Amino acid sequence: MFSKTKKYSAEKKEAVDILTKEFIKNNYIDQNSFSKYNVKRGLRNADGTGVLAGLTLICNVHGYVIDEGEKKAEDGKLIYRNYKINDIVNDCVENKRFGFEEVIYLLLFGTLPKKEEIKYFKNVLAMYRELPEGFVEDVILKRPSKNIMNKMQSALLALYTYDEFADVTTIDQELRKAIEIIAKMSNIMICAYQARCKAFDKGSLILHSLNPEENIAQSILSTLRLDRKYSFEEASLLDVLLMLHAEHGGGNNSTFTCRCLTSTGTDAYSAYAGAIGSLKGPKHGGANIKVRYMLEDIEENVKDWNDLDEIGSYLKKILEKKVGDKSGLIYGMGHAVYTKSDPRALILKEEARRLAKGTKYEKELNLIENVENVTSLMFLNGNSSKKIISANVDMYSGFVYNMLGIPPELYTPLFATSRIAGWAAHRMEEILTAKRIIRPAYKPINKELKYISLKDR
Repeated sequence: MFSKTKKYSAEKKEAVDILTKEFIKNNYIDQNSFSKYNVKRGLRNADGTGVLAGLTLICNVHGYVIDEGEKKAEDGKLIYRNYKINDIVNDCVENKRFGFEEVIYLLLFGTLPKKEEIKYFKNVLAMYRELPEGFVEDVILKRPSKNIMNKMQSALLALYTYDEFADVTTIDQELRKAIEIIAKMSNIMICAYQARCKAFDKGSLILHSLNPEENIAQSILSTLRLDRKYSFEEASLLDVLLMLHAEHGGGNNSTFTCRCLTSTGTDAYSAYAGAIGSLKGPKHGGANIKVRYMLEDIEENVKDWNDLDEIGSYLKKILEKKVGDKSGLIYGMGHAVYTKSDPRALILKEEARRLAKGTKYEKELNLIENVENVTSLMFLNGNSSKKIISANVDMYSGFVYNMLGIPPELYTPLFATSRIAGWAAHRMEEILTAKRIIRPAYKPINKELKYISLKDR
């Protein structure tokens, strides 16, 4: 029986190989053609800036200025509605207040909530956090997935069938769905992770009940950990991460995906599931896992973590595709918009220092900073254009998750649990203001041929 199965698999592989060669032969486009026809690949202009595709009131991601046609680097700014993320986070940290729920409110409603407003809003989120009766058993536990992002997608699509107003896109129904999905995302994520542990890691299935008194950051740690225990400092640091990841403008791939799907008139569940699929990609939200694995590789192969020359030598091998995953990429460095600095990375680095000080993680944090500084100098001194490259948020997010005891399988799902706030704000803005299906053009470059009948081929 085994030999027949093995032979059948070999036959399948051979068939795929033959068809793949045929596909590549007839579908490859010469890369020079993109320049010839002035195609803005990735919807990017020649200088790397994004093609202007819409207007928004939600967020401003600022990393450079165009001065007389020349792109000039500036310190990065991330502005939610009209407020800098630095000011939002600093106020919450200094006043020992959890802020992710305030950020959700700000992104959705466009204004900072007063004390009574945020108290009411937190109660509403807690009310919606529970999943429908039988949902965990029927949708998550019976169909576990190794990848939590895929499970979150399918779970969102399944929620569609529980909503009698799923296809109604009026603002009141969209707002209700947005709040409900935002509230449920962390619960879906944790349940999907626990199902994975049982099905694929031979672990025990542990599903804690929800505590409505906990905010989202607290609830995540409480339901993830066996003993449900966490410190205020740990929950506060996770809350900061959620605030930093909540929104990043309409042009990032997952948000643009959400807006593209929304522009067709499709339902909220389909639009948000599509955004999760986009965020999963290693060039987008999945990059934090790539950073984590890269740093583990550096830790194993660099003997002296304080020797900048040794670090630089190994980073050069990474760029030359000799070590690591041989992609030639130093993950966590550089950004499509930010040039001099990513404000999220600066905030996260500072907050990480507070929790890491005096612990076993302090040495690793110093290594990450050394990797960042050495890489920046390598790019600045290694080419005639004097390219400025700085760390992005992914350089430090994986480290923080690891410090909080969060497994790598949840790094990107946590990103999605936060970014759903931004997706919801942009979906509703698209419905309210855009009112036109998004449809860029693709130029055909093949010539029309006379059809040949099958008998004459």
